[in-house]
Amino acid sequence: MIRVLLVHDARLLRAALAERLAREPDLEVSHAPWSGARARVCALRLDVCVADLDCEAGYAVPPLGELSAPAGRSDSCPLVVLGSPGRPGPLRRAAEAGALGYVDKASPPERLLTAIRQVARGDRFIDDSLGFGFLKASQMPLTRRELSVLSLAAGGASVAEIAHSLHLSNGTVRNYMAAITRKTGARNRVDAIRISQGEGWV
Repeated sequence: MIRVLLVHDARLLRAALAERLAREPDLEVSHAPWSGARARVCALRLDVCVADLDCEAGYAVPPLGELSAPAGRSDSCPLVVLGSPGRPGPLRRAAEAGALGYVDKASPPERLLTAIRQVARGDRFIDDSLGFGFLKASQMPLTRRELSVLSLAAGGASVAEIAHSLHLSNGTVRNYMAAITRKTGARNRVDAIRISQGEGWV
């Protein structure tokens, strides 16, 4: 039996997808929103965690590391992510978090089932349709920390709020924003956010 946790913030979609996965005789499926995901990962003995790369208010960047390597646990949980080829930023963050499976959200459920089973065996799975997204991700000029700062800024956070959220000083956040503006070729912070959203980085 493969024990699976599905993490998705859209409750109706999450419940429907969990129900579809649970029809498989070799899968035991639990599900949770991002806000409750860490607690469920710590409480359950999982074989695979499936996580949507988009999450609602509360996180600028999905805390994938909390799923793949939860605090207080010596074991890790293999991670399958649901992404889109037009959003290379989240794909890159998933790769940095050590995800083994990458499923295009436009794929049929059978692709996700294949990914879950392959990752449970310790094998990698990447949807062919995500190849362009990974190519774009490799060309992104921003570092992981810069992406985190920019994602919070795109959500409307002030310099002080970004600093508090990422445990940085206000001056460090301003330095990151200056680097982001320079690297994106933007005129200012608002322009940097517009460019980065257009490229699918945040």
